[in-house]
Amino acid sequence: MRASIRRPHAVRRPPVVRRPDAVRLPLAVRRPHVAVLAVLASAALIGGCATARVTEQPAAADSRDVLLQPLADQGPNPFTDSAVSTDAPTPPPGTPEPSPTASVQVLREITGSTPGLYGGTRAESSCDVERQVAHLTAEPALARAFAEGAGINEANLANWLRELTPVVLRADTRVTNHGYRDGAPVAFQSVLQAGTAVLVDRYGTPRVRCACGNPLRSPVDVRGAKHTGRPWPAYHPDRVVVVRPTTTVITSLVIVDVVHDTWIERKTGTDGDEDRSPAVVPPCEPDDCDLVPVPPAPDTSDAPEKPTSPAPSSPSPKAPKAPRTPDAPESPESPVTPDAPPAEPEGPAESEVPPGFPEDLFPSAPEGEDGGVVPPGLPETFEG
Repeated sequence: MRASIRRPHAVRRPPVVRRPDAVRLPLAVRRPHVAVLAVLASAALIGGCATARVTEQPAAADSRDVLLQPLADQGPNPFTDSAVSTDAPTPPPGTPEPSPTASVQVLREITGSTPGLYGGTRAESSCDVERQVAHLTAEPALARAFAEGAGINEANLANWLRELTPVVLRADTRVTNHGYRDGAPVAFQSVLQAGTAVLVDRYGTPRVRCACGNPLRSPVDVRGAKHTGRPWPAYHPDRVVVVRPTTTVITSLVIVDVVHDTWIERKTGTDGDEDRSPAVVPPCEPDDCDLVPVPPAPDTSDAPEKPTSPAPSSPSPKAPKAPRTPDAPESPESPVTPDAPPAEPEGPAESEVPPGFPEDLFPSAPEGEDGGVVPPGLPETFEG
């Protein structure tokens, strides 16, 4: 039989009798350890919010600025040092254009496989891919942020970079750029100057800027965007292009040898060591294939002054008569007064497509109702 254990009776404490004049101290004074914990918890909470506020990256569409980035400008918070080859080609100096305004513009979309969209030098690379791989894989946090910005798997970063193709831009190009800050990618909209060395993927779109190691992606439509930065001499908002990825994987790109002004077919994923003459030569010379025609300049010449018409009551016998149309009835009793000098015959309208070039290769982007990017008809994808 199990013996029962009796618990001792709890000792009742006498009730505390408080004096009427007693002052109750605050909890922080009566229990100092509780106050210290409360202060530490508040500090940790504030610190955590502050950290989250710094590392949280706004969406690219929230930025209202579009940064103009010249060739040598790395931009804010670059990912790595420059991986541009010392012998990378540079474009010829452009013609100065009017300063850009903050007006709404319609960007021209060009498919990534379009011949002449990119340039380079035969058998030479404009970007050191292995140096870029070494820069990014040296720091795990940097590689993780780059993969997040590029939208790729971090474990496949090195192989992904080696599958890209080094080229240079032949037109000012709008992209979504990414800087590196506080261990995370920071997205912003930018325009890269023609001649910028980039790495393009198998769909013909720029993915890495070699001057700073930043990952690139397709641009987003920013309403009321304000252009910041210093424009280069040949910059014009109406000549900025957006590269549209192809719908299928391409095996080669037809680019322009900017040194010898000839066509090159470069196999994707190579650095130029397998360059050759294209199997299908474009129907125009590289200089004649203008990706984005220069917008016509407004006519600022002074218009000729109109001769003063004589009063009907006192016709002048020396006033010349204006040419009459064949079907106009004659009115000999009323003197004909010249309102304006004879108009010169109109010349042929300027064509935005170079002679001998198919019209559907560089299509004009129709203007959308809201001023955004409107994709034109898709040109043929060059498969090489």
